[in-house]
Amino acid sequence: MRLRVRRSRDLGAMAAVALGVLIATGGHAEEAGPPPDRSAACALRARGIAKWEASIARQLLPGGYPEAVPRLLAYRDRYVRRYADSCIALNQIQSLGTHNSYHVIPRPALLSSLIRLDPQFLGWEYTRQPLPDQFEFEGIRQIELDVFADPAGGLFGFRPVLGLLGDDPIAPDPAMFEPGLKVLHVQDLDFETTCSTLVQCLLQIRDWSDAHPRHLPIAVLVELKDEVIPDPFQLGFATPIPFGPAELDLLDAEILSVFPPEQLLTPDEVRVPGLTLEASVLDVGWPTLGEVRGRVMFMMDNGGGLRIDYLAGRPNLEGRVLFTNGVPGEPDAAFVKRNDPVLDFGEIQDLVDRGYLVRTRADADTNEARTGDTTRRDAALASGAHFVSTDYPTPDTLFGTGYQVTIPGGSPSACNPLSAPAGCRPSGLEPDGGLPAQ
Repeated sequence: MRLRVRRSRDLGAMAAVALGVLIATGGHAEEAGPPPDRSAACALRARGIAKWEASIARQLLPGGYPEAVPRLLAYRDRYVRRYADSCIALNQIQSLGTHNSYHVIPRPALLSSLIRLDPQFLGWEYTRQPLPDQFEFEGIRQIELDVFADPAGGLFGFRPVLGLLGDDPIAPDPAMFEPGLKVLHVQDLDFETTCSTLVQCLLQIRDWSDAHPRHLPIAVLVELKDEVIPDPFQLGFATPIPFGPAELDLLDAEILSVFPPEQLLTPDEVRVPGLTLEASVLDVGWPTLGEVRGRVMFMMDNGGGLRIDYLAGRPNLEGRVLFTNGVPGEPDAAFVKRNDPVLDFGEIQDLVDRGYLVRTRADADTNEARTGDTTRRDAALASGAHFVSTDYPTPDTLFGTGYQVTIPGGSPSACNPLSAPAGCRPSGLEPDGGLPAQ
């Protein structure tokens, strides 16, 4: 009798699965890809996902067949993944980023000395994990690198302030004495980093990307730094090299020296022939996730003169690697930065609704971690900004508040709260952590 009951339940579960397939597909086999009318195909797939979920829910009710649920979930997940690849665009998700993603807290003696001089240096009291660990364990898909020009090498290799504290003032990484772009926060004062040069950082990104070829795009925000800082004790602080056309070309060249073109998402790939870059993203749209998995894109943090220099002779960023921090209404505007999600909340929502990619910050200068105030974090997430940057992707352990920023429902990214289509499910955005398909 037991055998009969079990077989009866098995047959019932099989019938439930078969019925689920018929309901979700409307009695037709799922097509390998959407027909030319993508919007119609995507609407059909979104309805199919909803039907799978309704069928699953029915099997969990009294009289249902819970044994059928795992197989129904497998069918639903296949739909969800295909929908993500063909129907969800890059600007329809929300991802977590880190601010100053290379940063390591200054040495205790140096930091305490700086804080005694000015409490504003409390804002440097945070440390990042190495970039691959941020991608792997913290779900980070947007990072920020501060870059200094060093065409001769060695400009930032001597840290005289360390000599005053009895430490070796010579940078331990020989790469700091070679020509090329360097990565650090503030010369001579806040220089500890998980990767000393831009190329070192990029190699870490590339190697992780190569091992996870189906990851969501990694967005790299690059801040170009050349500000001179005061040297009140005449210690001989380094004077940065101003960024000009040659340095901007070097930035592109160093990126291209690490990444093959097919691994990059550049303005040229997004721009539609005959349209400006801005019109391309606003009127036609960003690529789908299936078109940009495993890619890396670069965005410029700076505006003003550096943006103008980078655009010189290339109003739509023709041949350039980075997307500029654009001015809405200008031909190059595709990505924009709005760092204050409280003050700029309405504007961010408008920019997202229009089709720009937007980055904002959930916290700054360790203030939120010290107080536990989540106002800014909550506004950043609700604004619909595509990249929400934080210093705390894991809970704060220094100030006792446990402050943390995560993407609600993220795995690691989530459906954008403003722009995601109906069929979007977080589980389909980056299945298996971006590892190769089995």
